[in-house]
Amino acid sequence: MEGDSKALAQPKGLFYGWYMVGAGSALQFLQAALMTQSFGAYVAVLQAERGWSKTALSGAAALQQMETALLGPLIGWFMDRFGPQGIIRVGIVMFGAGLMILSQTDTLGTFYAAFLVIALGASFCGFFPINVALINWFERWRARALSSLSIGLALGGTAVPLIALSLQTYGWRATAFTSGVIAIGVGIPLSLVIRRRPEDHGLTVDGLPPRTAETTQELRALDRHRDFTAREAVRTPAFWLLSLGHGFALFVVHAVSVHAITHMNQGLGYSVAQASLVYTLLTASQIGGVGVGWLIGDHFEKRYIAATCMLMHALGLLLLTYAVTTPMVLAFAVLHGGAWGLRGPFMQAIRADYFGRSAIGMILGLSLMIIVVGQVGGPMIAGVLADLTGNYRVGFTIIAGLAFIGALFFILARRPQRPLRQV
Repeated sequence: MEGDSKALAQPKGLFYGWYMVGAGSALQFLQAALMTQSFGAYVAVLQAERGWSKTALSGAAALQQMETALLGPLIGWFMDRFGPQGIIRVGIVMFGAGLMILSQTDTLGTFYAAFLVIALGASFCGFFPINVALINWFERWRARALSSLSIGLALGGTAVPLIALSLQTYGWRATAFTSGVIAIGVGIPLSLVIRRRPEDHGLTVDGLPPRTAETTQELRALDRHRDFTAREAVRTPAFWLLSLGHGFALFVVHAVSVHAITHMNQGLGYSVAQASLVYTLLTASQIGGVGVGWLIGDHFEKRYIAATCMLMHALGLLLLTYAVTTPMVLAFAVLHGGAWGLRGPFMQAIRADYFGRSAIGMILGLSLMIIVVGQVGGPMIAGVLADLTGNYRVGFTIIAGLAFIGALFFILARRPQRPLRQV
């Protein structure tokens, strides 16, 4: 983009990367509030009004994740070569347009078509490209920056009761169209803050003093290792173990996002508004988890923290599945939200720690093709088995068991030996 290579004006002592964290967090809030975390409320309303099955509605969420996974390597290659800023701006327009198209749908086929556009937009401007942008600006404080980014995703849950209220008061059509307008009107100015690399603007990673020729030579003498290429990364056990662990975590995350409100409404007897309020506690817990990650993420072994979070996901989902009292539902929100907020940012940070940042876009894009198993499988397993059995117990129990297995993948995912640099 013209002007992207110009030096950036910034107050003394404030690294421009933190502006990008703020803008990225706000973009995450928009997506989470307008669709990602509020999709469950749409599912409950559309099933009641249109009579579409849980399986059919789950398929829309699965379609979104499959599109992201299929495009992942291409998006990763494009960002490594040209930077993420342009593709993020295009994605915001498509995401907003998809929501507007959704407001006009009358059949299940047009509903899926609208979600294709929403999915493509979300792929271009969502968690993946924003993470790549920040990874290129931070190293020492990478976990802290990515945890701060996730605050936006977590805060999006606070808007779920408002979206649910709008769905009940104004209807899903008006809510979807207005959401599209907001996404574009607010998202485009935020996207202009995102830049490619600090070196393009006369800055350095983490905002540290620039290296002199002498210090650069000393560092090369001490560190003869280089970043992984994408081909080298996929040949390591760590790439596959991290991807499988991440995918098994998303079995829980996406099943909950799509079906938790419907389960609380139809299975536990809560109204849609009451079930949406549980998301407020889940969101508060998610923010708490992000805060813990902000404090400890750059000081402790991330894979062990991730494994602990998997156990919290599993226990929380079991509490929701077999809840007979309100405290059990609230305990689910605390455990699942806390685990999500703590673990989520580490998924990209640990890969950057292990493989470096030179080919991180392609590496993350390739990993999407594996973690999509959880993104698609979670909602589909829960939806199909709920249609077959009449409730979510069997599906949610299976998914909780997969989360336990996922903890083992993270424990086994040791840091690979970095390739030697030619000198």
